[in-house]
Amino acid sequence: MIVAFALLGHFGQAQQIVQSASQVNFEIDGIGWSTVEGSIKGMKGSVSWTGNLVNNSFNVCINPASVFTDNEERDEHLKNEDFFNVSKFSEICFVSSSIIKDGTSYKANGNLTILGVSKKVSFPFAVTRNNGTTVLTGKLEINRFDYSLAAESYTSTIMVDDMVSVEIICALKN
Repeated sequence: MIVAFALLGHFGQAQQIVQSASQVNFEIDGIGWSTVEGSIKGMKGSVSWTGNLVNNSFNVCINPASVFTDNEERDEHLKNEDFFNVSKFSEICFVSSSIIKDGTSYKANGNLTILGVSKKVSFPFAVTRNNGTTVLTGKLEINRFDYSLAAESYTSTIMVDDMVSVEIICALKN
């Protein structure tokens, strides 16, 4: 019985996020012909990833102050009130409500919170394992207007498109 509780405790605990290998990449069109690509790091939180889907869960956040687009002036602009407003909103978070197996991949359902606005999202993700690390990689598209992201300063989609492509890479230490 002691062994059973020890195993349950081991498999039910959250895995450690490998911050150096975890990030959120994004891509958004702007000005009709250009695309801005960037990343946000600083992923933290808890991820419980076991073989049993019932026990799996995500409660992770990233730090928008770490936004990087390879253009320092643009990065500073993305941090201000027009976009991420990092002085008021220091985290972008996803909390899962369910995880289901979908063919050979998985599907995460939950709430994404940006600028204090939470919306239900669903996205597919794949799982790979390599040298003691489990990597969860998912993709989704979000409408920036759903989260009031640059909704007042960029109401037109001529300068900044409404749809953002997002890739989530979460590396876990086994």
